[in-house]
Amino acid sequence: MDAITFAVQLLNGVQYGLVLFLVASGLTLVFGILGVINLAHGAFYMLGAYLAWAIAAYTGSFTLALVGALAISFVLGVALEEVFVKRMIGRDHLAQVLLSFGLILVIDEVRQVLFGKDVHSVAPPSWLQGSIQLTDVLSYPIYRIALCLICLLLAVAIFYVIQKTRLGMIIRAGAENRDMTRCLGIPFDLVNRYVFASGIALAALGGILVSPISTVFPGMGDGMLILSFVVVVLGGIGSVAGAAIGALLIGLTDTFGKVFFPQISSILIYVLMAGVLLWRPNGLLGKA
Repeated sequence: MDAITFAVQLLNGVQYGLVLFLVASGLTLVFGILGVINLAHGAFYMLGAYLAWAIAAYTGSFTLALVGALAISFVLGVALEEVFVKRMIGRDHLAQVLLSFGLILVIDEVRQVLFGKDVHSVAPPSWLQGSIQLTDVLSYPIYRIALCLICLLLAVAIFYVIQKTRLGMIIRAGAENRDMTRCLGIPFDLVNRYVFASGIALAALGGILVSPISTVFPGMGDGMLILSFVVVVLGGIGSVAGAAIGALLIGLTDTFGKVFFPQISSILIYVLMAGVLLWRPNGLLGKA
């Protein structure tokens, strides 16, 4: 493998890891901070991609598709938290699993009614189409580079909000001791609603951003759900920084595994997770 090919694979691994972090960070917020197991997280990833395709097909604008699909997902997250999820906070995990599994079935049925079972593609913005020629036979799509930068900026924004803002302080305090946070007069129930909606929006945003480089198809969120849980467990439950490290490790492992060990590439991610958990049972940055 020459230096340019290695650099391309490295960029592919980082891009995959950043997208995975974007989706998994939403699951980290919901699972690690609110304590709600949301098995429907992958379904919202799929829903975001389908909404982006539908809006882009109607308006001809990927920017409008991005904004519209993200807004719809956030409002849907607020409504679901108000109607269903807030009743699950603090209850046993079995009730949460049953509720989120029911949401998977409902979302899949709604997707089938509204969008059908066909496979679709979404065109990237015109100014991000085309490729950068690296060698005579090797080029790299401009949209993939833009995707890396967008996901990196979003990751920085997530870290800034969690670590440096008053809202982030409230979220971290509620994760440590929800009852004491309420005693201090903070409306944590309202915080829960918007944290859950933000987690749903991040999952949908991942599907929206990936739709131009991948096909939009039924069940596309199933694999992403599994990988998101792997990221959360690998990085440490409730740790956004751990999720970032875990997502990058998985992205690089998956990308280079397919290059060097294609026969066993599908299990390398889980071997990595098992090795990390044997070394650190609570994840890379997780607390005991």
